[in-house]
Amino acid sequence: MGKAEAQGTNAVQMATGVALGGLLALGLELTVLLLGALAVSNGVLKEDAAPQITAAACVLGCFGGGLLACSRWKSRRLLGGLAAGGVCYLLILAVGLLMSDGMALGAQALIELAGCLCGGALAGMLGSGRKKKRTAPRKK
Repeated sequence: MGKAEAQGTNAVQMATGVALGGLLALGLELTVLLLGALAVSNGVLKEDAAPQITAAACVLGCFGGGLLACSRWKSRRLLGGLAAGGVCYLLILAVGLLMSDGMALGAQALIELAGCLCGGALAGMLGSGRKKKRTAPRKK
């Protein structure tokens, strides 16, 4: 296998990692939002906590999706985590656009964007692979 083929294979692997990471992030985010909705309906949390629950769901979901994306990247894992967070945010926007009449970009959308990017960046920083230990040269 030549160098060009290896780079093409690596690029496909990186793209699938980001796509799968974005989908996993969306799934985790929806799960956390569902648990938050259950907590609000049972009276554990007040309705005023909705923006905080949304931000926490974005961070946690994109952290999990970013870890999956980073596991498929050999280098530049921070970029992979950020890309997974960006894909998740774009999926959130697409779902919001399908569910409503128009696109409403306000403070809540910026909070979601920041949460997605922070969760992905955190995964990229913490999800880096093992670093090889450097051994000291032997003395004769």
